[in-house]
Amino acid sequence: MSNKELQVSTGPYLRHFRWHKILVVCLFLYPQVLYFRIFWSGNSDPWPPKSPSADKDPTSLSLELPNLIHLLYWPLTPGDGGDLLASTSHKTSTYHLRGPSQDTYALGSYLEVVLVARDHRGRPKTHGGDLFQARLLGPELRAGVPGDVQDLENGTYLLSFPLLWAGRAQVQVRLIHSSEAIGVLRRIWTEHWATVDFIGYFRGPRGDEESVSCNVNPLLIREEKSFCYYKDEDSGEFWYCDQPPTLACSMLVGHSVGHYWNVTTSHEEALLAWNLTDKVLPQGIGPVHVARNTSRILSPALPCYPGISTPKPSGFYHQDVWHSLACSNRPFPTVSSILGCLAGHIIHMMGDSTLRQWWEYLRDTVPSLKPVDLHSIYQVGPLMAVETTRGIVLHWRAHSWPLRSKRTPVASLHSVVRELGGLAGGPHTVVVLGLGAHFTTFPPSIFARRLAGIRAAVMALLEREPRTLVVIKLANTGYKSVYGSDWFTLHMNRLLRSAFAGLRVAFVDAWEMTSSLALPDNIHPGKLIVSNEVNLLLSFICPT
Repeated sequence: MSNKELQVSTGPYLRHFRWHKILVVCLFLYPQVLYFRIFWSGNSDPWPPKSPSADKDPTSLSLELPNLIHLLYWPLTPGDGGDLLASTSHKTSTYHLRGPSQDTYALGSYLEVVLVARDHRGRPKTHGGDLFQARLLGPELRAGVPGDVQDLENGTYLLSFPLLWAGRAQVQVRLIHSSEAIGVLRRIWTEHWATVDFIGYFRGPRGDEESVSCNVNPLLIREEKSFCYYKDEDSGEFWYCDQPPTLACSMLVGHSVGHYWNVTTSHEEALLAWNLTDKVLPQGIGPVHVARNTSRILSPALPCYPGISTPKPSGFYHQDVWHSLACSNRPFPTVSSILGCLAGHIIHMMGDSTLRQWWEYLRDTVPSLKPVDLHSIYQVGPLMAVETTRGIVLHWRAHSWPLRSKRTPVASLHSVVRELGGLAGGPHTVVVLGLGAHFTTFPPSIFARRLAGIRAAVMALLEREPRTLVVIKLANTGYKSVYGSDWFTLHMNRLLRSAFAGLRVAFVDAWEMTSSLALPDNIHPGKLIVSNEVNLLLSFICPT
């Protein structure tokens, strides 16, 4: 089904804002761009030398300001002037049908809704920038689809929902963050290079240990002229630790998360408090009825293959099953169907714990897929499971720094670029990448830099063996705090899509799949969501 372009009249208000959009975002991104020029140019002592591969990087995602301006744009937020009641309220904001109500709606048409944001005193807002999430639900059919939210930047939002199943459908709108709360998150991204630190553990020849602070930026540790740096020879990235009191930099043996920093004022904490975050708006529209000429819109007949164009939304739930709008995905309801698909394949999963859930689902669902004890830290990996009769090998390991984990050996932290460089690839090799959650505590430039290296490694893998299947899992919804808000994650996903645009890779839109049903947001969703994500993966491995 093709995307529908919602035609609206934005009026002179939006035209008035065009001239300063680029200025606003330039001011927001200038510190991020400056970061690259200082910390990745290698032109000044005592910073580490420039990576030899830096000039050969075939991607420009992390270095071109116009790309970042487009990807990370968010409307300007004037703030509330310290008046909490001037911030957007879920209780007073309202929404209504854009056009006249109908007795029945045609399957495949769109439902269009106008949302008016209001503050706690009930006054309409005059600017945009709120993070609303909208979805259309069919409770009796266990159905759901994400709605499109268009910010007109004048306090009004246009919502659009495709009608994809017959029967009852109900609009639900949530205010994730007010524009004032997002102003806080924006400030943190621009003023702080991190909201968390890490601990590096050093061990001497006699077993004596020392621990120090580590991070992605040498200015985040105590002594900027007395630090250790560690270069990943494959990705060209660096990691920095404070100089231990007596031990040498070469004695780094362990890594763990350190402390979450207090980066907000009391007023900012109130704007981000639970009672104002992720709240459902009062029901503004009654259930609508979709005419029944068939039960639902069918997925396209096109098989699922990498490089396929993905519409928005990418799919929907019906009877608790995700139906892709890009290709003919299918369920794998039995152990034999999963084994038949995975037979002869080696699956390499690299990323965070939300991707480890896929590994765990397959391990728990297929009894003959046996874990192999590699005596590793489970939270970090590597993990492996095998099915010897059918030649199935299933790997998972965490991406390298920055990783918020328990203490783990540094030797176990392999960069994704390093792992990809060691793969020959081929028709029996599947690579699944899932990153984002551990990068929300840093400015977007850190993630952009990481993705630039991974894109180059994926390109090299596909060039030497085009039959390799590469699948990109987008980040989940779920985080709602200053350390991992959905607003941060939304931008992580924009960068992910941009990083791999134009490459023959497949996408699993976990953002939509974790936010389309009337289930509590959870960074680690339950089996219902995970099974549908894995089924979509299997549909790419076995398209017919």
